Amino acid sequence: MAETMQFKTELKQLLNLIIHSLYSHKDIFLRELISNASDAIDRVRFQGLTDASVLEDNSDWKIKLIPNAAEGTLTISDNGVGMSRETIVEHLGTIARSGTREFLDSLRAADAKDRPELIGQFGVGFYASFMVADRVKVVSRMAETSPLPASGEGPGLRGTTGVKWVSEGQGDFTIEPCTKPTRGTDVILHLRDDCKDFLNQNRLHQLVKKYSDFVEHPIVMDIENDGTTVEDVLNARKAIWLRNKNEISEEEYTEFYKHLAHDMNPPARTIHYKAEGQIEFKALLYVPAKKPFDMMWGESKKGLHLYIQRVFILDDCETLLPPYLRFVRGVVDSPTLPLNVSREILQQSAPLEKIKSNLTSKVLNTLEEMKRNDFEKYVDFYRELGVFLREGAYQDFENKKKLAELLLFESTKTDAGKLTSFADYAERMPGDQTDVYYLAGESREVLEQSPLLESFKAKGWEVLFLTDPADEFVVDSLHEYKGKHLKAIDKAGVETGAVSDEVKARFQPLCDYFKEKLADIADARLTNRLKESAVCLVADEHALSASMERLMQRMQRDRPMPVAKRILEVNPDHPLVQALEKMLADDKNDPRLEKRARLLYDQAVILEGSKVKDPLAFAQRLNELLLGSATV
Repeated sequence: MAETMQFKTELKQLLNLIIHSLYSHKDIFLRELISNASDAIDRVRFQGLTDASVLEDNSDWKIKLIPNAAEGTLTISDNGVGMSRETIVEHLGTIARSGTREFLDSLRAADAKDRPELIGQFGVGFYASFMVADRVKVVSRMAETSPLPASGEGPGLRGTTGVKWVSEGQGDFTIEPCTKPTRGTDVILHLRDDCKDFLNQNRLHQLVKKYSDFVEHPIVMDIENDGTTVEDVLNARKAIWLRNKNEISEEEYTEFYKHLAHDMNPPARTIHYKAEGQIEFKALLYVPAKKPFDMMWGESKKGLHLYIQRVFILDDCETLLPPYLRFVRGVVDSPTLPLNVSREILQQSAPLEKIKSNLTSKVLNTLEEMKRNDFEKYVDFYRELGVFLREGAYQDFENKKKLAELLLFESTKTDAGKLTSFADYAERMPGDQTDVYYLAGESREVLEQSPLLESFKAKGWEVLFLTDPADEFVVDSLHEYKGKHLKAIDKAGVETGAVSDEVKARFQPLCDYFKEKLADIADARLTNRLKESAVCLVADEHALSASMERLMQRMQRDRPMPVAKRILEVNPDHPLVQALEKMLADDKNDPRLEKRARLLYDQAVILEGSKVKDPLAFAQRLNELLLGSATV
């Protein structure tokens, strides 16, 4: 006779919350029930290690899905450990009481060896059934080794005696003896009218592939094939990341990457390893050779795939790697990561941060190895995905030194299109050079024409070209490389030599005149950084460079930012500067002086890559100068 009992929590509201609010997607129910079935099989297999009699009646392990359209039911059946009446009352009748958790706790207390790796932890996954079913029936028969009593009933529960549990998820359930020929558990869902799509075989196949494809045990379903019914295995079962590296071919790694990343190209590098100890996880990560397809037209939020003991949890797990490594594809499988109760969201914790740090180091070390041992391949990778490493060098203080080693640039000592690193630059530095120099701008072609390079070329000092908009942000944030300061050559204070006091005294009046007549400059001073040009503009040591200023202006078109005044540096060895110095000494009121001073300033503006403020006035002054020259 069936007996009606109340759920032990006596909290109908809690059950309602679990059913309607805990999970974000209804299809999660199948993942949870398959996980429970997998655990049940693992438990009886574990028992069988010490008592083979529990396996006598059935050891052909499988989890079977049985959709019945006529009855409107979906059955998830396993041949696992099963449950007794007491077990069902204790675990299905008590919300958040997990049999898996209790079983693992008992093994830990006994220091059991070769314990199975079980999935369930919270004891609420079963109740996801009520998201899709208005009535759930559980029929189970427990694995038991004790002899059968004469009546065929009692603690043994051998033979065909099982137990049936039924509930509509409204706060009570019924439980009664039943006949069950085989060991294991059948969960029978009477699906709601709006959930009958879960009877569709293709739909079930898709859900198994999404959530349970790598569950160790076969997940099967009967299908019609040429008029006959065959049992089809729905899951791949081959969790490649759980296998030993020496058992996996390069072709298998590549095939899995293409399946995972939807990329037709092989990866640039494969990272396969496991961590043991306090924090346990297995990881199979891939560094793409090309920018992933989903990043081609906008920002991608794709992360790593997270599994808990082969069971899929998340496919966009962004928290396992820092944002700048979002191009990495792969799988992480860990029993130690803390999930929320619905197992859909990772919780911030010390174990998560340790795993994140470990994975980040592995990726960066792999990229460094590729740069060191296969530079041309690394260059190809960098052209595709270097933007993300630059982002990391700007954001990730902890790994800033590692990321600095991965950055590449063109320079005055590389051919056009060729790239070099900080390490190679440092090796080429002559003995009298103590700092690393760079110049930022829109292109190499523009930068090569800069007068700021003249003295550096004369001394044989290399200058890095920063042509990506992010480069200057990155280098500014790094400050130094192995004790060598990173200095922009378009900033004040960067000199390759000193100007004598005698020369300063001679040309100071001209510098003062420039400062008086040119309202757009902050100062005018002599320099020895120029060899062929008459003047140049530089920013104050702590101000934005001209390149950065132009970038910021483009980014803030709706709110134009003010242009900072720059310093006009004057080459005392240039014939034009010497002519102006003499003109000033002869007649400081000569009207030609101011026009030529303004022409020199406009020339410096153009050479730094900026636009002159008044192009018409510039053209008029230039035409006047040319006309005067032509009539001489």
